[in-house]
Amino acid sequence: MDTSPIRESIGNDEERRKIVNRLKRLEGQIRGLQSMIDTGQDCDAVLTQIMAAKSALNQVGLHIIGYSMKTCLAEDGVKSRDELIDDAIKVFLKHSSCVQ
Repeated sequence: MDTSPIRESIGNDEERRKIVNRLKRLEGQIRGLQSMIDTGQDCDAVLTQIMAAKSALNQVGLHIIGYSMKTCLAEDGVKSRDELIDDAIKVFLKHSSCVQ
């Protein structure tokens, strides 16, 4: 039996819209990076934009981690407060490496 704390998708339409909008902006940033490389922009400018894109993706990840902690875990009315906190820590530790 899988006892992973996260099993639900981001079920709220508003949350999905926010995340998709952030990802669309990030998609634009990546296209801009491709254009910068195609047009021969200097390395420093390209690297600055790469760091900005990485930061934007990190923010999406943190947003999803936070949403998961607030909703998916909180909806489990069977677990004690300490068990929920433990699950939240597990979620954060498992997924925080993707936002570094």
